[in-house]
Amino acid sequence: MSTHSTPVPQAIDAPLTRAATFLVLVLEDGPGPLAAVREALGGMEDLLKTVGFRSPGGRLSCTVGIGARVWTALTGRRLPRELHPFREIAGARHTAPATPGDVLLHIRADRADLCYEVERLLLAQLDGQVTTADETTGFRYFDARDLLGFVDGTANPIGPDLPEATLVGEEDPEFAGGSYVVVQKYTHPLAAWEALNTQQQEQILGRRKFDNVELPDAETGQKSHKTLATIEDADGEHDILRDNMPFARPAAGEYGTYFIGFTRRLWVLERMLERMFIGDPPGLHDRLLDFSTARTGSTFFAPSAELLASLGDEPEPDSSLLSRRAAPPPPRPSARSGTGGTAG
Repeated sequence: MSTHSTPVPQAIDAPLTRAATFLVLVLEDGPGPLAAVREALGGMEDLLKTVGFRSPGGRLSCTVGIGARVWTALTGRRLPRELHPFREIAGARHTAPATPGDVLLHIRADRADLCYEVERLLLAQLDGQVTTADETTGFRYFDARDLLGFVDGTANPIGPDLPEATLVGEEDPEFAGGSYVVVQKYTHPLAAWEALNTQQQEQILGRRKFDNVELPDAETGQKSHKTLATIEDADGEHDILRDNMPFARPAAGEYGTYFIGFTRRLWVLERMLERMFIGDPPGLHDRLLDFSTARTGSTFFAPSAELLASLGDEPEPDSSLLSRRAAPPPPRPSARSGTGGTAG
């Protein structure tokens, strides 16, 4: 009988919470920042216990993702099979930009003060070792709707389909229990969106607004967001897990959605993005992008909880393994068979 057990994943499947903070960090150069970040990430479980003890019912969690540039230097391991920096996707009218990101902290709780406290303590520990590429605070909007008024995350897998869709398995056994993560920050021109009538909005999304019921897929021509974000091949439909959150600064006129997608197969999420930004067929892009502008784009790998905890026990990091802060990788080709993209 095999004595091997399945690695325990991080809490990527935590239930939707009322608050979240999305923190994307870039490491400074040299061995000092590597050692500091490794120690902080390896001690994440203890930090969550320390803060969460003050509110046992607060459902506090933090999922950590690590980018390709620093992966080997931080972990001492080869890259997970599909991990690479986010590649810009340039369509005829809209572009998904690639932006810097070495470490992602996805902090979730039912109380905003718990998210704040974890972030405060982490940044104090990493003072001078990292710079913040993006910090976004999200909130749950009524019955899990986005600021466009539609329920978000309806297509998420449930039950046994959830780990099957999100967790790496025997195809890359060294990183089993981990998950690829893509984040994008979208802003919405709400006045333009609200100028549409409900039927027009529903045709763009592919769902009814009031009760969230799916509308029939278009056979030809312009496809809805729901259809473009659905990836199928000979093996069937490939799901991803979304934990998107609205964010807003009304006085500044800023309204948006922070997209975060977890997947076992990075190509699936990339293919979704290609279909949205380039179109299927090319030229017929996702019309939701006429009302949603991508401001950021970064890719990470969230290792298993065991691998993450082991970082604090690793030997001194080798900064020579740290990739230089180079220009973003070239844009993805407009189409690629069998590979893949996002929001939904």
